[in-house]
Amino acid sequence: MMLSELVSTTDEVTATSSRLAKIDALARLLSAAEPDELAPLTGLLLASPRQGRLGVGWRTLTAVEVEHVEVPELTIGDVDASLDAVAAASGSGSAAARQELLSDLARRATAAEWDLLIRAMLGELRTGALSGVLLDAIARASGRPVATVRRAAMLSGDLGETALLALTGTEADLEAVGLQVGRPVLPMLAATAPTPSAAVELTGRASVEYKLDGARIQVHRHGDEVGVFTRSLADVTHRVPEIVEIVRGLPAHDLILDGETLSLDEDGGPRPFQDTMSRFGADVSRDLVLRPWFFDVLHLDGRDLIDKPLATRLAALEGVAGRWRMPGIVTDDPQTAEQLSREALAAGHEGVVVKAIDSPYTAGRRGKSWVKVKPVLTVDLVVLGAEWGSGRRRGMLSNLHLGALDPGGEFGAPGGLVMVGKTFKGLTDELLRWQTATFPELETHRTGQAVFLRPELVVEIAIDGVQRSPRYPGGVALRFARVKGYRPDKNVADADTIQALRALLRG
Repeated sequence: MMLSELVSTTDEVTATSSRLAKIDALARLLSAAEPDELAPLTGLLLASPRQGRLGVGWRTLTAVEVEHVEVPELTIGDVDASLDAVAAASGSGSAAARQELLSDLARRATAAEWDLLIRAMLGELRTGALSGVLLDAIARASGRPVATVRRAAMLSGDLGETALLALTGTEADLEAVGLQVGRPVLPMLAATAPTPSAAVELTGRASVEYKLDGARIQVHRHGDEVGVFTRSLADVTHRVPEIVEIVRGLPAHDLILDGETLSLDEDGGPRPFQDTMSRFGADVSRDLVLRPWFFDVLHLDGRDLIDKPLATRLAALEGVAGRWRMPGIVTDDPQTAEQLSREALAAGHEGVVVKAIDSPYTAGRRGKSWVKVKPVLTVDLVVLGAEWGSGRRRGMLSNLHLGALDPGGEFGAPGGLVMVGKTFKGLTDELLRWQTATFPELETHRTGQAVFLRPELVVEIAIDGVQRSPRYPGGVALRFARVKGYRPDKNVADADTIQALRALLRG
């Protein structure tokens, strides 16, 4: 397949706000691809190259100055081979080697092709074709049921692999994709409700459990081999030896657990979230010990539990997790749920999560089976840019531009992100210094007042609600937004949607 076919398709997808039209265009492209092109093609469409981190940034790519060809000649295979070489460059002289490889690729590309490749390598293709749209396109191209394709993608964690299986295999092959101990799956996500009573009204009889201000972890065990993964599926096993030892001591041979971890202070109360996250990005510190709390089990000694009701999974969890289980109760009484929430808050935790007792584990999905309740409404948003501060903040990148996901392109948002407000409140001096040092590394362009970023950073924002606003494309703006903290454990796909924010207008 010629790279120019990808360019024309992305132009077509970007030009329409219709989800169905996007799906049709992508399905035609996928149908025309050869089997060995599906994985690299999918990676380029998602602006997440198959090779992973390439070791190049905006300054490196924009420094490439060559004369482009007029007639397209590059194939998807050519691009994939070049990116393989870029990713493999290492050691002394690797920066120069990568620069030369990129220059050679740019010379063989048309101007439009090189523009697409830059944006794909920087993670900002911005066609509005997020993973949900691409999953539907894979189903359309292959003639497979959307639910089957989505499940295979969630359990494999790889859209390229899913596309290959859907388009070259059978429906039975897709259905056979299951849990595999050692291969993490995307975590089940929770909706939000203002009170525990409101959450119970949504779920019916439920397990009401503590909501910690900790880091989500998924733990896999096969015999003495233990792997610990973050919510974004990053492997942090070597960072958390205390969790590894705890799981090795549990009464099971094969195990997949879902839970949270945080560090406790001298009085047994939770330390700030940033303290917990520091363990995932630095060498092990003996002064900061992590404690796990497990709230779900997806696999136990040869038996997949992911499709079983929560009641069955909790019974299995009780037998294997013991004192490491998340505190909670099963009830359909709103007042009982309210009481547990008060207990969780009194212990220094965020609130509760209310989970329908008959619900299966839907990996990677956010539905109404799980509902989180916090006394302060918080949302996870994407940093789109920042403005230079004034006064004592002069010379510092301060006022954040915040965006919500628009998965279906309902509001015509480039890249599926809709701006919903700005804030400089809640930023400590430490965060201001970090933003000023870090944001230029993610810079795409700037004006006299602001620096605009690749959409990679997720920040947790506390709000008093939303209000109608004609200023922003989504029609809503944040009320009294303030920064709680950055969430390096989350990626852009984990951010809250514009639809969820608009629903607060009716709440």
